[in-house]
Amino acid sequence: MTTSPATNFVSNEEVIQAARRHLDESAWDYLVGGSESETSMRRNRAAFDRIAFRPRVLVDVSKLDASTTFLGQKLRIPVMLAPVGSLQRFTPEGGLAAAKAAAEFGTMQTVSTVTEPGLEKIAAAGSGPKIFQLYVQGDWKWIEDIIHRAKQAGYVGIVVTVDNARYSRRERPMIHGYAPMRPAVRTPAYGGMLTWDLMDRIRDLTDLPFGIKGVATAEDAATAIEHGFNIIWVSNHGGRQLDHSLGTLDMLPEIVDAVGGKADIVLDGGVLRGSDVVKAIALGAKAVAIGKLQGWGLAAAGQAGVNRVLEIMEDEVLSAIALLGVTSVGQLNRSYVCRAETVTSPHEMSAWVNMPVGRIP
Repeated sequence: MTTSPATNFVSNEEVIQAARRHLDESAWDYLVGGSESETSMRRNRAAFDRIAFRPRVLVDVSKLDASTTFLGQKLRIPVMLAPVGSLQRFTPEGGLAAAKAAAEFGTMQTVSTVTEPGLEKIAAAGSGPKIFQLYVQGDWKWIEDIIHRAKQAGYVGIVVTVDNARYSRRERPMIHGYAPMRPAVRTPAYGGMLTWDLMDRIRDLTDLPFGIKGVATAEDAATAIEHGFNIIWVSNHGGRQLDHSLGTLDMLPEIVDAVGGKADIVLDGGVLRGSDVVKAIALGAKAVAIGKLQGWGLAAAGQAGVNRVLEIMEDEVLSAIALLGVTSVGQLNRSYVCRAETVTSPHEMSAWVNMPVGRIP
């Protein structure tokens, strides 16, 4: 039996360094960059850095449980794979490798409309549960067809991304010549035509759990609850759409209060360590989703790389909850965290002390 080199990674810092060696400049910049000044992306990290822990001592933490459930599915840790449209740029298997890694580890994959080799093939890869993430890219007939395909393929839920009314200016990859499909220049620009009424019509096409991805305010979260949506996905698209938005962890408390336990809340954006996961759960998220770390894992070592990323995050989660004085993530609440001053300048590599600001050579 051959041992994968991925098992030798002791930190996700090493995963990132391996990914950099395997990616060309345009693929690297697509993965790590944000839009315009990348302020939203940096605020995602700053939001996590502003939260400190309030640990309790003299608690028996000899037995720990990092698992949770989401949409009735057990997750080994409250970390899912976020939808990333260009996984095929990081490994030839694309979404298939991510699906197999999620199943092997024991978590849920969210599959983007534009991830290759397509929703049916990815659904058939690995035995783990999967959510389908919909980018509206066609007329009503197109929407009916793709929702039907997702249901037939066995997805356990559907989320519609709603923060992409116009494709943003992602200048890092633009400078290096990477030009993905730009919905803003297509005619018609279907993403810009989404409304609450259209979302209701899409929801009525299926009895699967249904939600929206890209919620950034309590107002929109409350409206989503009024419309009966089951999943509220707090996101600023990883800082890739509207620049100068709040960090997602800063958005989370008001959204949790608006939802009032009536839907499951997912958060993405800047989640790079197990301690980030613990902070998000303490503030009310049911689970988080990783995009950059997923891409880095694929680029570093394919399926085995993503699995190792998750293993490292699991160890970080277990370490954090044990030292906080809880035995399971279900015991976390706001009393275990507080606001504090930041001590590092936020950037895409600031979760690791040995990583340089800007591009890794």
